[in-house]
Amino acid sequence: MHVCIVFSTPFPPREGIGNYVYNLSKQLILKGHKVTLITRGDLTFKKYKYEDMNILKPTFIPIYPFHVHFHKIFTDKLFKKLESSFDIVHIHSPLAPVISTNLPIISTFHTPMKTDTINFESVGLFSYAAKAQSIVSYHIEKELLERSRIITTVSSTVTQELANEYRINYNNLHIIYNGVDENTFVPIDKKCNKKYILYVGSLAYRKGLFDLVECGKYICNKYPDINFVIVGDGVLKNKIVNKVKQLNLEDRFLFKGHVSKQKLIHYYQNAFIHVVPSHYEGLPTVLLEAMSCGLPVVATSVSGNLDVISSGENGILVPPKAPKEMAEKISFLIQNDDLRITLGMKARETIEDRFTWNSISNNIISLYNSLIGEN
Repeated sequence: MHVCIVFSTPFPPREGIGNYVYNLSKQLILKGHKVTLITRGDLTFKKYKYEDMNILKPTFIPIYPFHVHFHKIFTDKLFKKLESSFDIVHIHSPLAPVISTNLPIISTFHTPMKTDTINFESVGLFSYAAKAQSIVSYHIEKELLERSRIITTVSSTVTQELANEYRINYNNLHIIYNGVDENTFVPIDKKCNKKYILYVGSLAYRKGLFDLVECGKYICNKYPDINFVIVGDGVLKNKIVNKVKQLNLEDRFLFKGHVSKQKLIHYYQNAFIHVVPSHYEGLPTVLLEAMSCGLPVVATSVSGNLDVISSGENGILVPPKAPKEMAEKISFLIQNDDLRITLGMKARETIEDRFTWNSISNNIISLYNSLIGEN
């Protein structure tokens, strides 16, 4: 089977949808299938190989909010030349062009744009641009839903959002979660001596980062030997750094920016606790990676987090936008070694049982086969 996967994020990937596509593609290739990836590039067409994946980057013109429409023109022109070599098209939303093809299309919705920009936590030009993009994207997503033979989502919350916003029959949507490479993201027995609470992810709106800083104020005042390590970058970095300085916590919050995969795993493996303070998520890959490394997790009770964590069993859930309660739960874990260890062990078991890429890819391949069997 030759699968064409269409998405809209940087590749090689740093996070999010790019990681999903990369890990799915690795599994497809291991299981004997061919994979071609189409994503956005820059003003010139690019074609190359990456770990046995064929990478195609048609011309991308960043004219927002209509960049997806322009990208579709160049993508369709390229795809028309190659269509006969593919068996199936897998499109990952949001912001991917809807390929013009007679081949069966399966779509995966990581988050609907309309939901993602409701009550957007920004003001000014950035907020208006995001909401304008949401309006345009709504019609792109609607077309993709109409053209798809099979629709999958990464969490039950995203499924419910599609059902509500687009009037899709809930029973026609397939939930196939994000996965994690459980053989790479592994626990270690002996951690480094430095105690730190870890955040991994983009420094962006909807991630609850100001809540994290407020939470950190309580923790740092109470525990002088515990710091916060922030891995990732984004539009809010300067504002967050300034907030940390205002609270005189610049020596306690360590900003690492983007790091290599090897370094990221090191941070997971040696962390004391991992925190996911988001106000909204699809299903965060970082949550699965942390749990796979045997980390106890404190996460907000939103979206995909609810599909993964049973609070008190394999992690701790707290309400979103409640930094004081988050600090209380973190403090409780700091003081309870046995519970912290037990939650980390149960987190690892959860990944092994439900969220390995081997399992996720098998579910997706079954859907591919069902579509090809219809033709």
